[in-house]
Amino acid sequence: MRDGPPVGPTRRGFWRSPLRGPWLTSVLGAVLLVGIVVMFVTGLLSYAAYNPDLGANDKTPDRGWLGFYLFSWPTHPYWLYRVTQGVHVTLGIVLIPVLLAKLWSVIPKLFSWPPIKSASHALERISVLLLVGGVLFEFATGVLNIQLDYIFPGSFYPLHFYGAWIFIGAFVVHICFRIPLMVRMLRSGDLRDELRSPARAAQKDMASLTDLVTPRPAAPTISRRGALGMVGAGSLVLLGVTAGQSIGGWLRPTALLAPRGQDPGPGPNGFQINKTAAGVGIRARDVGPAWRLIVRGPGRKRILTRDQVLALPQHRAALPIACVEGWSTEDQEWGGVRLADLAALVGFTGEAPGVFVQSAQRAGSFRSTTLRDNQVRDPRSLLALRVNGADLSPDHGYPARIIVPANPGVHNTKWVTQLTFGENA
Repeated sequence: MRDGPPVGPTRRGFWRSPLRGPWLTSVLGAVLLVGIVVMFVTGLLSYAAYNPDLGANDKTPDRGWLGFYLFSWPTHPYWLYRVTQGVHVTLGIVLIPVLLAKLWSVIPKLFSWPPIKSASHALERISVLLLVGGVLFEFATGVLNIQLDYIFPGSFYPLHFYGAWIFIGAFVVHICFRIPLMVRMLRSGDLRDELRSPARAAQKDMASLTDLVTPRPAAPTISRRGALGMVGAGSLVLLGVTAGQSIGGWLRPTALLAPRGQDPGPGPNGFQINKTAAGVGIRARDVGPAWRLIVRGPGRKRILTRDQVLALPQHRAALPIACVEGWSTEDQEWGGVRLADLAALVGFTGEAPGVFVQSAQRAGSFRSTTLRDNQVRDPRSLLALRVNGADLSPDHGYPARIIVPANPGVHNTKWVTQLTFGENA
């Protein structure tokens, strides 16, 4: 320790880029500050949309006080989840170049010497460790989930949920340490002047403020304006090849990086799916003529064939499908029986309660779900039998599926076999 830092990255002269400095780091940090706050809020909303405080929906056991904010997810406006989750996923992809540039700009700090100078410095170092590890973990698992590539151990939902809280805790601590310097740097000069000034000249004024500035700068190969332009261009490209999966319409074919960006085929059932009938073990006999819908209530039970369900009053609702991976469909014209009318069959003629939904799905997660009473009572909430004037296809849930406004796609259960109102709901 008395002899100074060892040879290598712990020495300030090891990092020689003249671009590094508090101003560039502050600009990138300001962008991430806004972006990450929006992502965290939309992530919390995404978690609330799953109604995880209902037993059948809880994919994050022992969350304790981390679920303090949970509320009954609304059905109005019907496009709410489509927008919040689309923003969450698209913004996460767009921020990747900014994040990588920010990490590059502060990498000398990760090797600062001595490792610990004081108690406050130790706290800051721990927060940086959790911050960098947390942000890389959250972005990596998020991108893998979008691509349906589950190479990480365990379920995505608890990993991403707990990882987000660890990251945001470190993020808040880090901001408390660094926001005064960031504000000072952003106020220190006009943006255009900063971008126009040579990199070497800028370093002279900043060298006394931070150890990000190298004492032995190399010849610049790009200006700060060029560096920020390159980061911005990267974000715009990622926006262009991602946003179409959420916006839809003529932009959908531009979603080149999205697993749901391809053409799903023609016809009334020609819109995106997440899981196929074959992929989750649906057998022909599960959805063939022998299929029955069991509707239960306290002390009551009805068993209906598909023809009998079709004979009940039919209603229509124009609703999209929106999934956690960020993709969504246009509004589809669904036809079927209102969930409230099915509740009336087993005695709930007044205010319908929540419902526990079970599927014929034999493999994979989300084989059942619980819907709140406000979701059941919405007149647009259907046990859908048809879509866009045609019977559901096997991959879209034939013979019957759930469709509820503003509901995450995985909770619009397909291949429904049983509805239990009130009990277990």
